[in-house]
Amino acid sequence: MRIGLLTREYPPEIYGGAGVHVGALVPKLRELIEVDVHCFGGPRPDATAHPVAPGLDGANPALRTLSVDLAMTAATTGVDLVHSHTWYANLGGHLARLLHGVPHVVTAHSLEPRRPWKAEQLRGGYRLSSWVERTAYRDADAIIAVSKGMRADVLDCYPELDPDRVRVVYNGIDTDFYHPVTDTEVLARFGIDPDRPVVLFVGRITRQKGVAHLVAAAHRLDSGAQLVLCAGEPDTPELAAEIGTAVTTLSAARPGVFWIQRMLDPVELRALLSRATVFACPSIYEPLGIVNLEAMACGTAVVASDVGGIPEVVAQARTGLLVHYDERDVEAFRDGLADAINQLVADPARAAAFGAAGRDRARTEFTWAAAARQTVEIYESVLAADA
Repeated sequence: MRIGLLTREYPPEIYGGAGVHVGALVPKLRELIEVDVHCFGGPRPDATAHPVAPGLDGANPALRTLSVDLAMTAATTGVDLVHSHTWYANLGGHLARLLHGVPHVVTAHSLEPRRPWKAEQLRGGYRLSSWVERTAYRDADAIIAVSKGMRADVLDCYPELDPDRVRVVYNGIDTDFYHPVTDTEVLARFGIDPDRPVVLFVGRITRQKGVAHLVAAAHRLDSGAQLVLCAGEPDTPELAAEIGTAVTTLSAARPGVFWIQRMLDPVELRALLSRATVFACPSIYEPLGIVNLEAMACGTAVVASDVGGIPEVVAQARTGLLVHYDERDVEAFRDGLADAINQLVADPARAAAFGAAGRDRARTEFTWAAAARQTVEIYESVLAADA
């Protein structure tokens, strides 16, 4: 079997969970089948990269994306099946299905109807991205959801879909790489005190990740705790300014606030996750949340919102604490975040026990080998139905 896998992100150019997913899944898929990867960006030794079409400099980002999709469509001649990841590549998969007469499988990492704030970033392009996703999902031969919560969201947003076409395959985690380490050199590099509690956030500056809620909640955190925000890649300049003002205000009100405004390399991330007392995930929308798995694999307790697929990863009162999110009462959510974090900061033995249980759960229940096997089984069922 030879498939064409279409994705915006592919190593080394990764900025989000979908890129982490693809980067980890492809090697495991290649142990089972032949995989041609088509991606955005610069040249790669193990993938075909497609640039934006000439003449579109300065055009709306959605138009630039669709030009890459056209190139991907043209390049997928000869494969048995195409598999697209995120709306950025969905049109390429959909058009390849039509042009080449091959099945199209979609992995749903997020849903445009659940992310209305993307209009701030894409403006009119959000209407294009929404159209692309809706069109691709409607005609896809199978849709892979990364959690049961995501599957429910897919069927809620697109009720015309046959539920049998929407399958669940959980993300995995490489627990050989993500494991507890004791080195404090990375903390020292950023000026973080290894002898004081650390509350860590890792994520892009987008409304989806809820960083504004965590910064607001941090005014109520234990004064002895340090807050480390690994937050970059803002969706818009306006959002960057909003978070910048909030962090400046917080820093003036309490010590121990660190803002790392770049994407960490994996070794740095592992070190910070391992030394954190609590990993905070205040997302207001999260289909699964690979970063929670990364934290758990590093033996760190998690405090997270109870949205999307997070409760399928973070076991309440066993590997962490879940905080209810209701958009109608964000102050209650912020109070809940502060209270849950403070509970674990005040009880390091409990936090350590949650971390150990999280490590066990990540190692036994979320593996990329299992995800690859289940994905190939979906390919086989789709091809059999198409025969």
